[in-house]
Amino acid sequence: MARSRARMSLAQVLGAVLLPMVPQGMMPPGMVPLAMLSVQAQPAPPPPLPPLPGLDGERFGGEVLRTAPGERPESAAPQERSGSRLAVNGREQRARWLWIGPAGGAPSQLWIPLEVLQGQLGVSARPLGTSGALVLEWFGRRLLVSPSAQRPLGDEVALEVASLLRGEPMRLQPDGDLLRLALEPPRLIGVRPSSAPPGQRRVVLDLSGPALLRRGPASLLLELQSSQDQRAELARLGVTGRQLAEALQLSAGGLQEPPQAFTLGDPSRVVIDLPGGPASATAPEDRPIDPRLQARLGRQIVWERWLREVGGRGVRINAVRLDPNGGDLELRPLSRSGGMEGLSSLAGLARRGDALVAVNGGFFNRIRRLPLGALRDRGEWRSGPILKRGAIGWSPGSLPRFGRLELQEWVRDRTGRRWPLVVLNSGLVQRGLSRYSAAWGPIYRSLSDGERGALIRQGQVVARYGPQALAAGVPLLAGDWLLVARGGADLPWTEGEPLALESRPSDPLGEAPFVMGGGPLLLQNGRAVLDGTGEGFGPAFLRQGAPRTVVGSDGRQLWLITLEGTADEGPTLAESAELLRQLGLRDALNLDGGSSTGLVLGGRHTVKGRGVAGLVHNALGLVPARPNGLDPMGNPMGDPMGEVRPSP
Repeated sequence: MARSRARMSLAQVLGAVLLPMVPQGMMPPGMVPLAMLSVQAQPAPPPPLPPLPGLDGERFGGEVLRTAPGERPESAAPQERSGSRLAVNGREQRARWLWIGPAGGAPSQLWIPLEVLQGQLGVSARPLGTSGALVLEWFGRRLLVSPSAQRPLGDEVALEVASLLRGEPMRLQPDGDLLRLALEPPRLIGVRPSSAPPGQRRVVLDLSGPALLRRGPASLLLELQSSQDQRAELARLGVTGRQLAEALQLSAGGLQEPPQAFTLGDPSRVVIDLPGGPASATAPEDRPIDPRLQARLGRQIVWERWLREVGGRGVRINAVRLDPNGGDLELRPLSRSGGMEGLSSLAGLARRGDALVAVNGGFFNRIRRLPLGALRDRGEWRSGPILKRGAIGWSPGSLPRFGRLELQEWVRDRTGRRWPLVVLNSGLVQRGLSRYSAAWGPIYRSLSDGERGALIRQGQVVARYGPQALAAGVPLLAGDWLLVARGGADLPWTEGEPLALESRPSDPLGEAPFVMGGGPLLLQNGRAVLDGTGEGFGPAFLRQGAPRTVVGSDGRQLWLITLEGTADEGPTLAESAELLRQLGLRDALNLDGGSSTGLVLGGRHTVKGRGVAGLVHNALGLVPARPNGLDPMGNPMGDPMGEVRPSP
């Protein structure tokens, strides 16, 4: 939700592009017309589209992007309507929306959370260079969403998409606090294979019109009816199709995530990309609850559910707790392999990490799909802390330490001068020098315009890069680190000059082998210590109610907790702190929330923050420990990128 809210001064982002954050980014509320492009699709599914060369008025695929102003009849003044609930073909969920337009007419502006567009409608989204813009695609409609058409609604990033959804075939209707989106299911005309990139298989579903394409924990749900023959053809092509009452469930056995899919128009098509090779017959969602968890419930793990009231709100609590010294389960951070860019379902991260229990982790930039907070795994900083926010640090078999954390780093040149670094392996863009290592991924590409870089290997500058080279991508090898200068920051060193790195955390918890960042810190040593402003969160984020995910401790046991509202969006941060104190917790850290909030038990997605399984960047999991020098994920100690092998 998934997942995804910082208040920063202008000086902190001077000369850089402040990326839209989820939930950290508070984008200006200015609203401008968007650019829209309609292109003629080819008969066969094309390969992935090339990046757009620029913004409004430049060329894309031989067509010209044109501004698409909203319909504003001169005779009717625009009105604002907003709410906190969405119904997509009758399925309600909690999500904020904003409608601007004349009474009784079509909206000139319609703001909907990105998570809803991607997860419930099937809209594809990809970044446009370093501008912060996004390109949205849905059944042949393409929309360029500039940064000024991105804004926070509650704790979610919302986009202005009136031009994408207005008119046939989508029907839009505000009804008090509820916005109804309805789309008549099309017919499934046929199923066929198509040419695919090397190492992949591609399956095309030909439709009579656009359809809603929803994303589940391990499957896609295409809202239409299918025949038995069509499902048999899907099976022959490696896709399991199960006809439910309202949708065709599509999965590929053996995949930990839903199949990759995109849509095309003229005619309407859904294109599914699968890895090469045969597929398993059993989809992950069909598997029973992990018997290893069933054997531990009530003995090693306690799972409790309560209904409580705080501040006049009803709150549904799910709490998993255990003594980290009392068994073979260990708390571990869960993240994707191959680098820091990308999102996954919580259930997919749990399966990848062999976690019997998992909750979503820290904040991230939903637009860029990059981390915004501390993530340390087996002594390696995969992403550094930001803005001195709350974090936990722990060693296997012990309770976490709770506190606020920053990573203080400098480089020292041959003159002895120390140059401060602002962030490590982070999606947070700030003026100054930032450092990126191979834990970021195999390649670093610019996150803002005008960046310059210096590659350091074995304590020496071995290469310098200008903006063009960094935009194209610079390989990061093990042991190398790249200094990136943003906002006009000085980068004075030439090739061959020595540079030494100094690094230390502000709190001993940052020296632990495992660290997870979140914020704000709610409880510490039995006291309420909520200071959202000091941790860089804005007033709106601190006031709002939302689903919450919390990691905490009562001094004896570790707690993994989700909080959901029974009749509204959920508790505020202050209400969450009070409720957790009433439950007996001494320490508690807020993690990402909203649509990101989730709890997976034994492979089943038990809690979904807003009723849907949002994508997240990382997670916390309870993982069976392994003997013989292997870590709980089945890798030799010190090998964070190894293959995952299920434990017995």
